[in-house]
Amino acid sequence: MTNAHKGTALITGASTGLGAVYADRLARRGYDLILVARDAGRMTALADKLHGETGRTIDVLPADLTNADDVARVEARFAADDTITLLVNNAGMSLNGGLLDSSPAELERIIALNITTPTRLARAAGNAFVARGTGGVINIASVLALAPEMFDGVYSGTKAYLLNLSHSLAVQVEGKGVRVQAVLPGATRTEIWERSGKDIDSFPPEWVMEAGDLVDAALVGFDRGETVTIPPLADIGEWEAFEAARHAMDGKLSNRVVAERYREAVDA
Repeated sequence: MTNAHKGTALITGASTGLGAVYADRLARRGYDLILVARDAGRMTALADKLHGETGRTIDVLPADLTNADDVARVEARFAADDTITLLVNNAGMSLNGGLLDSSPAELERIIALNITTPTRLARAAGNAFVARGTGGVINIASVLALAPEMFDGVYSGTKAYLLNLSHSLAVQVEGKGVRVQAVLPGATRTEIWERSGKDIDSFPPEWVMEAGDLVDAALVGFDRGETVTIPPLADIGEWEAFEAARHAMDGKLSNRVVAERYREAVDA
């Protein structure tokens, strides 16, 4: 038996990996679904399975989220369908290599999928949800947002962007009935590794979380109203200390006077 109807969740990158797990979990929580990805066949199979198991209404919306016209079609759903109460910005990719190894076309593609599209969808969803006084935006970032020196800086940079976007949007919608959450997975067993030419099994086994465990933990964080959820981090005090150190600089980062440590160079 499913929970009471909670509206409709629109999930990007919903054909596999974390997106497919979110679809499963949210359908069982009582959400109808709009599944968005390029692979219509896999989404249709998932939709049929989840409809049979939960009875929820599940719509499949094939879209290439690196294509501006397709993104516009997805954006339009938020204004047109007032049953939508949740956006899961999950679609993303990584590179097979780093900045110096990638072509301009590959760099444009990752920026389109990891930054431009989730920004446009968060805007469309945020405006719709604020107007209705209810809704939620979940942005799937990464722990690499906090560790730019590790692995590829382009990918981690896109995820740092999503973390910043989530912090900012959470402040903008505070008190307006809209929740915002950034989820920061560590290494998680999904197809993103194979697609970017990486072997997840090359990592120590104790580093790799299963997709179902990640999503279940992320939804606990969402239920608790967390703006940032880091499922693999055991000591929340470390994150709180990081945030406290960051906020300790509030009010000190803009000044008409050059910092003392640079004055000799400026005055020379």
